[in-house]
Amino acid sequence: MRRPTPLIPAALAAALLLTACGSERAGTQHGGVGADGSTSLTQVAQPAVDGVRITSVTIPSTSASPSATAASPDGIVRAERLPTGLTGDSGVSAAYEVTNSGAQAMTYTVLFEFTTSAGEVMSNQHVTVASVGAGRTVKGTVRLGAPAPGASTVTTVKVGQVTKVPAAEAPAARGVCPPSGIRLTADDGDAAMGLRVVGLHLENCGNTDYTLNGYPELTLLDEGREPVDGIRILHGGDSISTGTGYDDPPAPLTLKPGETAVSGLIWRNTTQAGTAVNVPYVRVRAKSGAAPVTVTPHLDLGTTGKLGVGAWKRAER
Repeated sequence: MRRPTPLIPAALAAALLLTACGSERAGTQHGGVGADGSTSLTQVAQPAVDGVRITSVTIPSTSASPSATAASPDGIVRAERLPTGLTGDSGVSAAYEVTNSGAQAMTYTVLFEFTTSAGEVMSNQHVTVASVGAGRTVKGTVRLGAPAPGASTVTTVKVGQVTKVPAAEAPAARGVCPPSGIRLTADDGDAAMGLRVVGLHLENCGNTDYTLNGYPELTLLDEGREPVDGIRILHGGDSISTGTGYDDPPAPLTLKPGETAVSGLIWRNTTQAGTAVNVPYVRVRAKSGAAPVTVTPHLDLGTTGKLGVGAWKRAER
């Protein structure tokens, strides 16, 4: 049992900066794509962020044709002329690899950030890479798509954040019903005046009724997915603040197939004396004996030392 250390932003690593005329990395020499479409070579040291590495990036040049840079096994990046993309599409994309060096299959969620040369984030994409086996590498491509109106030129693609959970405990994707017949997910949360609320959503996607009467069972986990101590888990939103929407006591509830129940994680991120606590992972059981699901709400609990949880209730239609 140990307290987690504050999270270090993963965005400090794994950035590949490209300009319209080629690729660039601080402290390296770079060339450009000439008017005749010649190829430039650039030495690149591309570090991985928790097993995720960008291997190539495509950035449109100032002409109508984009250029692509790809890191070869010997560390060389080659810029090549590519056909133009679809009308309205930015043409910006990044190829990546996810390598699981652990001993069990993991599901990764990666935040890719598309930024300007000044570091401003113009857009981001969350990509889930499901069930990467132990010792396996999975490749994929993330695309910016159409830029937002008025957005500045994107010159950088980087790995902003990586979370990973055991594949057997990962939330089921939308439209997928796990063997338990119960799909449990967490939303992006809501914040107001220092009060934080993250909703837990429990969908009966199976073929039989599912009964509830109480609170979700929670285990708080640090960045190494080890239990966090020193945090009190309190029943009811009113244990943190009034008017959270999760103040009522538990009541028996039966979910018919297709129906959904909701609960909530409630806390304040007040920071006073002491070390602030961040909890990136929460293992949730809908009720005693239920299969665990690990969600990634990134609870910034400050120094309060407590977290409220609401009783299950039927979701409003």
